[in-house]
Amino acid sequence: MTTNLTENQKIESKTKNRRKLEGVVVSTKMMKTVVVRVDRSVAHPKYGKYSITSKKYKVHDEAGKAKLGDMVEIEETRPLSKEKCWRYIRTIKSI
Repeated sequence: MTTNLTENQKIESKTKNRRKLEGVVVSTKMMKTVVVRVDRSVAHPKYGKYSITSKKYKVHDEAGKAKLGDMVEIEETRPLSKEKCWRYIRTIKSI
């Protein structure tokens, strides 16, 4: 029993389980790397009030398209260095 998959279907099947996040670029001072701050809302366990928690990710940007202050989409990938395991996908909103 053989299945005929197109090139796009093979790529989608490999990348479908990767996490994607959106965040703001806060630093572009490294070569081929940008720092992206991702904000998320977390409810307090007892009182239920929402507060914003943020985390910074080092993201691989080969072409250097992301600029300071841009809203970008990033995707999880294999480890590229000690702290870098995310890659730049696209710019959602530019300043």
